[in-house]
Amino acid sequence: MTIQCIARLRSRRVVQDQLEGSDTAAAAAAVAGGGGDCCWANLPHELLRDVLLRIEESETRWPQMRNVVACAGVCRSWRFVIKEIVQVPEISGKLTFPISVKQPGPKECLLQCFIKRNRSTQTYHLYLSLTNALTDDGKFLLAACKCRRPTCTDYIISLRAEEISKGSSTYVGKLRSNFLGTKFSVFDGQSSNAGAKMTKSRSSRLAYSKQVTPRVPFRNYPTAHISYELNMLGSRGPRRMQCIMDSIPATSIRPGGVAPTPAEFSVNNVNVFPSIPSFHSKSASMKNFLSGPLPHQKDGGALVLRNKSPRWHEQLQCWCLNFHGRVTFASVKNFQLVVSPENGPAGPEHEKIILQFGKVGKDLFTMDYRYPISAFQAFAICLSSFDTKIACE
Repeated sequence: MTIQCIARLRSRRVVQDQLEGSDTAAAAAAVAGGGGDCCWANLPHELLRDVLLRIEESETRWPQMRNVVACAGVCRSWRFVIKEIVQVPEISGKLTFPISVKQPGPKECLLQCFIKRNRSTQTYHLYLSLTNALTDDGKFLLAACKCRRPTCTDYIISLRAEEISKGSSTYVGKLRSNFLGTKFSVFDGQSSNAGAKMTKSRSSRLAYSKQVTPRVPFRNYPTAHISYELNMLGSRGPRRMQCIMDSIPATSIRPGGVAPTPAEFSVNNVNVFPSIPSFHSKSASMKNFLSGPLPHQKDGGALVLRNKSPRWHEQLQCWCLNFHGRVTFASVKNFQLVVSPENGPAGPEHEKIILQFGKVGKDLFTMDYRYPISAFQAFAICLSSFDTKIACE
């Protein structure tokens, strides 16, 4: 009986795979339009769960994992079962659904990704590594586009490479820098806590106009702040950076700690996130950060990350960090982030690399991250390294 169901399922899956982008767009469309009247919804729950569990266990890598996503698009009952079976990246170490890019990475290891830069179009594409090789086709995750403004620079981040704008339904968030490129703010298109206030933008004022659908999320929630130390003396050496993760509590790295984990893309469903302190006003907090000194972080507040200090190699005559073979080119952009001592007494959690970024080609960079930050947050932090920093070098 199980074998027959699997055979029927694979026949159904062939139809799903005929649709362009079946791993994301088609599956999402099918779920949105699916209902309980589908013939596949009448399977006994225990049998259905057993079949889908076997599929999920057998498809451990992309592109095979698109079969798991396609199963969620068969009907609503299948989607509920798949959501029960598929574990978050923090536990499974896998990115299955689009929402996975907003969820914390695995605790036990670094999730390996890479970024491709296109200088002519000022775009950056994030891919999940499919092999241990430094270069492979990868699974596309996120795209960003650089937008220069008179007083700042914005990096708009989207779920689709073909549709990068704040007015798009695939808009995820953005990174904004100050004029000197020394301070950055990460904005999430989805709230990370129930009490946060949204910052208004020109797009938000268009939300109720005829040109834009009201369903598109236009608001931005400040979730992280990045700063690069000024190099006033012009001395040679690595950049010094610090990241204040306002949406992640410092307690998340301690035993039993929890980091916010969104369940789905929804600007209305804010009850699934714990209440975490964050900046509430663009005019007050965001502008003060971009122009003033870093705020003092008290113990138990937001998680603070800093770059790991490199050591000077006498024979090579350069600053060195151990990237364990993941970086092959020396670059001022290369960095590793660890938990700052500001988050309490030094412990094993302070030695772990939370995020590392480095150059492996002219326009190719590796990005490896882990809990408690997400792929979106890691991508935004790495984008800040691409920006020109006249006052830091």
